[in-house]
Amino acid sequence: MWAHSMTVQDYQDLIDRGWRRSGKYVYKPIMNQTCCPQYTIRCRPLQFQPSKSHKKVLKKVLKFLAKGEILRRNCEDEPMDSTMEDSVAGDFALINKLDIKCDLKMLSSDLKESLESEEKKKEKNSKTEESNELTHSQAIEDKLGSGEPLHSIKVHMVPKPGKGADLSKPPCRKAKEIRKERKMLKLMQQNPAGEFESFQAQGQPPKAKSNQPKSLEDLIFESLPENASHKLEVRVVRSSPPSSQFKATFQESYQVYKRYQMVIHKDPPDKPTVSQFTRFLCSSPLEAENPPNGPECGYGSFHQQYWLDGKIIAVGVIDILPYCVSSVYLYYDPDYSFLSLGVYSALREIAFTRQLHEKTSQLSYYYMGFYIHSCPKMKYKGQYRPSDLLCPETYVWVPIEQCLPSLENSKYCRFNQDPEAVDEGRSKEPDRVRVFHKKAIMPYGVYKKHQKDPSEEATVLQYANLVGQACSERMLLFRN
Repeated sequence: MWAHSMTVQDYQDLIDRGWRRSGKYVYKPIMNQTCCPQYTIRCRPLQFQPSKSHKKVLKKVLKFLAKGEILRRNCEDEPMDSTMEDSVAGDFALINKLDIKCDLKMLSSDLKESLESEEKKKEKNSKTEESNELTHSQAIEDKLGSGEPLHSIKVHMVPKPGKGADLSKPPCRKAKEIRKERKMLKLMQQNPAGEFESFQAQGQPPKAKSNQPKSLEDLIFESLPENASHKLEVRVVRSSPPSSQFKATFQESYQVYKRYQMVIHKDPPDKPTVSQFTRFLCSSPLEAENPPNGPECGYGSFHQQYWLDGKIIAVGVIDILPYCVSSVYLYYDPDYSFLSLGVYSALREIAFTRQLHEKTSQLSYYYMGFYIHSCPKMKYKGQYRPSDLLCPETYVWVPIEQCLPSLENSKYCRFNQDPEAVDEGRSKEPDRVRVFHKKAIMPYGVYKKHQKDPSEEATVLQYANLVGQACSERMLLFRN
């Protein structure tokens, strides 16, 4: 449907029923009919812990800012990023393209073949080589699912009894850990108990505290040296209605989008026009709202601009709604692909949601658009945990871990395990649907008395069922 104007609460309720927007075009997949069911996915930022690969991306950006170090295309990124060639239009893309252009199935089958022949050769060699490190296709498949880097995967094969490691011995530990323990023992032997306590009090506590994982904010906002090579600043500007900052930076932002579409999505130069950019990423039906108890920037549609040394290198298009930050799209300067800006911007948006939550407690989710289990380009979204998928029949949220086994068996799934459960928000009184007809607002019950077209009732009832009772009574359905 085309949304001329919409409150943020209406859109919040719609996305909680499986709708999304692309500009002013608002759409909902018919889940049990589409070839690739698109499940709404949301992350829970308050419980979010960055994964190992997320931390690598954050460290890479910090190194670049501090020292200007560039780690180019060494496959240090989320493996899913390598396959995201054409993200669903209108849905945001956590996109960091790698140069890998191959099909994952082909990749794993080719590896299996080469590894099988490799293993046959190794069998011929002496038994001592059996405990050597083998690269194994299963490890690659595991890495693809885990979000760890793909390059040089080495798996220590478990030695068979009597061949290699003695299982009765304790497992190997890092030399660094052993050194720390020795230092602690030495200090304890040198100092009586009281002196050891005073040593702790002098601001040099034992390193046990370092086991406390760093928060997302610690990793993002780690202080840089005074002589840092680069300066990164993130600015949130209102895109609809356009603020003065948005207007002042419009051309620069558009040029980044144009390059992104041409280089990353291979668009011809005449396709990413100013009007197409405006329609797709700047126009929004959401009305701006600035209630006193809301976030400082207000509710509505925004562009989150990433400024590096005074120029825009990336823009995250977001909606700030009563209960969430909803990510719409990301585009970036392809010259900075090495920074994994897709992953970096998602982590910044999660941190931003946490920041907004401090003032507006009900704003506590980060919506990532659609998760498509059958499509590798969209599966990567499941790596931001904890997250939930929306049940396509009852519209309740279910933790993704509970959904994945069902999705392995069937593309379309009802996630709600209660067979008695129904869609509580469904349209129960279609006569109360608000209709806008001939410059007048009326309930559908009044409007239908003047209608002779038999198809009209089916259209209005379908609309009421898809948007739910609450929205059908608040929004105006235009009928000509």
